[in-house]
Amino acid sequence: MDKTERLFAVMDALRRHRMPVTAAALAEEQGVSVRTLYRDVQTLIGLGAPIDGEAGVGYMLKPGFFLPPLMFTPEELEALVLGARWVGAQPDDGLGAAAQNALAKIATASPEDLRDRINDTGLWPVAVWGEKKPMPVLAQVRQAMRTEKALRISYEDEGGNPSERTIWPVQLAYYEGKQTIAAWCCLRTAFRNFRTDRIIELTITEERYGKRRAVLEREWRDGWQYDRRYGGGDLLG
Repeated sequence: MDKTERLFAVMDALRRHRMPVTAAALAEEQGVSVRTLYRDVQTLIGLGAPIDGEAGVGYMLKPGFFLPPLMFTPEELEALVLGARWVGAQPDDGLGAAAQNALAKIATASPEDLRDRINDTGLWPVAVWGEKKPMPVLAQVRQAMRTEKALRISYEDEGGNPSERTIWPVQLAYYEGKQTIAAWCCLRTAFRNFRTDRIIELTITEERYGKRRAVLEREWRDGWQYDRRYGGGDLLG
């Protein structure tokens, strides 16, 4: 690749790393010498790229830096458009609107030929479950996860048995036709999965999670992997 492409590739690599990464590691990833990598980083800094670090310590891209859409490859653009259109087909109106707004921002910040490619990728998701029915509880679940506020729900299990629960949502999975909340259930004192279409009523409380969501997520993931490996019970509700 030429130097311009190589500089873009270094920026992309830095964006993928949340912690400082050494020049040696970056050079190996880019398939260049460490000396070339040093020169490329200095060139990028000279062009205004907000890169922290120094030789022998590691480099890191400062938060908030945005690469303009001009630097997206055709495959990256196709992935963005297809992903945004898939989100728009889900019953989460808030995320759907946000996805369309994000595409619009990319399009308006792009040169004309890139806007044409965004508008005509030829890729469309197909909703196999019929007409989209908005589900407002999804926005509330996402808000609860962001703010780490407990949810109070009225829930009906597969057998039609109602219950009142306080849950700490950890993950929200979007399937074709249904969505599932993975959460810590204070009633069962264990992780449980809740189908959103079985939630009768939902309220965001002022009660904080008993643990940080990041900690709960690790614990949930460890348990999920254990159940996959050794088999577990029914975690619904």
